[in-house]
Amino acid sequence: MRQIKTTALAALMSATALTTVYAADPIKIGVVTPLSGTYAGIGQQVKWGLELATKEVNAAGGIMGRPVELIFEDEEANPAVAVQKADKVFQVNKVDFLTGTVNSGSTLAVGQVAERAGKLMATTVSFADSITGDKCSPNVYRVNARAGQQSAALAVWMSKDKPKAKVFYLGPDYEMGRSTVAAFKQSAEKVGAQTGGEVFAPLDSKDYTQYFGQLRAARPQVLYTSVAGNDTVRLFTQLQEFGLLNNLTVVGASGTVTAQNIGAIGKAAEGFVTGVGYSAEIDTPENKKFVEAFKAANKIDPDLYGADSYGLIYAYKAAVEKAKSTDTDKVREAFKDLTWKTPQGEKTLRAGDHQAVQTMYVVRVNNGKFGIVGQVKGEDAIGADTCTRF
Repeated sequence: MRQIKTTALAALMSATALTTVYAADPIKIGVVTPLSGTYAGIGQQVKWGLELATKEVNAAGGIMGRPVELIFEDEEANPAVAVQKADKVFQVNKVDFLTGTVNSGSTLAVGQVAERAGKLMATTVSFADSITGDKCSPNVYRVNARAGQQSAALAVWMSKDKPKAKVFYLGPDYEMGRSTVAAFKQSAEKVGAQTGGEVFAPLDSKDYTQYFGQLRAARPQVLYTSVAGNDTVRLFTQLQEFGLLNNLTVVGASGTVTAQNIGAIGKAAEGFVTGVGYSAEIDTPENKKFVEAFKAANKIDPDLYGADSYGLIYAYKAAVEKAKSTDTDKVREAFKDLTWKTPQGEKTLRAGDHQAVQTMYVVRVNNGKFGIVGQVKGEDAIGADTCTRF
């Protein structure tokens, strides 16, 4: 088991030659994220986004005069490991706030740890609707778009470009996979799509060809998938090798094809369409500035995970400054309907379920790059608040 602990403050202060002298103790943020395993690429974008925003915040004087310190732990996309690491950063490192979880199962499990510790946490990645739905927690926030928001945007595009298409579903067999498939199936059927079948593959699957017989038999026009990370590379490569991409439009969850794996997927990613809360192609001065800074620091475009993790630091900064404290109850109150600026525009944290409301985009891969082909207002994509715990 690889354990990575980074005291980002010291490195960042050295790298940027900060002259600010802080009289107060740092505000500690625990980052429990996959830095190894199939989701390591996603965790890397999370790390880069958080580090860039932290560097900027510290260079500008920190939060209420206190520097921000990031403490990283590798959770290997394993909920059991994530629970151990979250407990460690809360109890040993005494962090004020926690983020970084990718696997939706990890986010749900770590949310219970946060409740027991009396601390708040936010995911910048996990999609499962249940996190801010029937399994919502008063201590858990989500600043990225959930599966329902992604599906609403993608279904609008499909109703125009692939009306009444037969759709086959292939998801990873855990909370996120089943949630994303259910969310998109509901949205697609509302706009006239037919369901041609569904299968769920174990996380970190090496062989997807065992499902290709069912896929061929269904004769779908569209394949929806929500596999992610290295699993996407294997799935798309095998689909191409078996000639299944010739007459099939592949659409999917926003984490399926990203800046981290699109190079490894190669031509098999051509034509892939997804609904996302962020694209590096968003044509605004704020996003161009962010993309330039991110590329300068990391030699790669930011994806939705990097952008949403970057934006989280500014959300937490705004809440702590509004609360004038890092106290859990005061920050929770400050988070209610909080609006803050991000590279993709303003977001609002809905008080009723702790879900971010944001503009959604539809993007398609063309010549190895994503291009924006549609847009849906945040209010039209957010869906109902189904949280009943608070």
